[in-house]
Amino acid sequence: MSLAGNRTLDILAKAEKGGYGINAQSCYDADMVLALVRAAERARSPAIIQLFPITLMHGKGPFLQFCLNAAHQASVPIAVHLDHATDAEHMELALGLAEKDGIMFDSIMCDASHAETDEENIEIARPYVERAHKLGIAIEVELGRLEGGEAGLRMISDAKLTDPTKAETFMRGTGANILAPSIGNLHGSYINPPNFKQDILIELRKKFAGKIPVCLHGTDELPDELFQECVKNGVSKFNVNSWARDPYAKALGTALLSKSFPEAIDEATEAFTNVCLRFFKLLGSEGKA
Repeated sequence: MSLAGNRTLDILAKAEKGGYGINAQSCYDADMVLALVRAAERARSPAIIQLFPITLMHGKGPFLQFCLNAAHQASVPIAVHLDHATDAEHMELALGLAEKDGIMFDSIMCDASHAETDEENIEIARPYVERAHKLGIAIEVELGRLEGGEAGLRMISDAKLTDPTKAETFMRGTGANILAPSIGNLHGSYINPPNFKQDILIELRKKFAGKIPVCLHGTDELPDELFQECVKNGVSKFNVNSWARDPYAKALGTALLSKSFPEAIDEATEAFTNVCLRFFKLLGSEGKA
């Protein structure tokens, strides 16, 4: 298979060309998936369903198939992405489901940013990229290293900013399709107001515009203006997690104290949906599907 028609890449290419961003929303259960799809259809916005490896390892093929059905049967373009596959078992599970059962993500992040050097990162990622491309699956990689950790991910404490001068060699070496840079972003809460190195994004846009989409990780607690500045400087994929997860969990827990389970699920789902709607508007993707 080729990457022609790959959902993730098509969605991101149109976003980059149109000057808007895509909400790549982390989903932990079926109701979050349905909430994202509901929001995307309501806003007529493209979107990406993201799973962490811990969620995939819990639900395996049946849950991935559910996500794919919900995404690909929607009336707007929605892709399904595996975020932060940092360990061999994550990649083997995701690619094994595709190779053996035909249940395949549209895209996967092969995260070898924990490697000591760029060369080691390339060495880890390249074989997985080659296997994925044979299946028509796009691959995201990280150049540099983000601090922090979330949702079962390994904790990283020695961040390393992306060097734009090394980006072309790195992407050519891995053969990957999407680049996640380190620009001062981190996973989890920001202790101090974030100081993103927008010059890195500007340099990456000069090198990769129209060829390799750029993804922003570490979006918890960011001000709206920073999201919009990153869109302006060429980011097309925005990984969103706790913004929607936490209101969902709070709404569900509160409603269960006084309401039936179906009623509580409805409230939680609507809370998740409303956050997604806000991000479609914020990133400029509303009405673009």
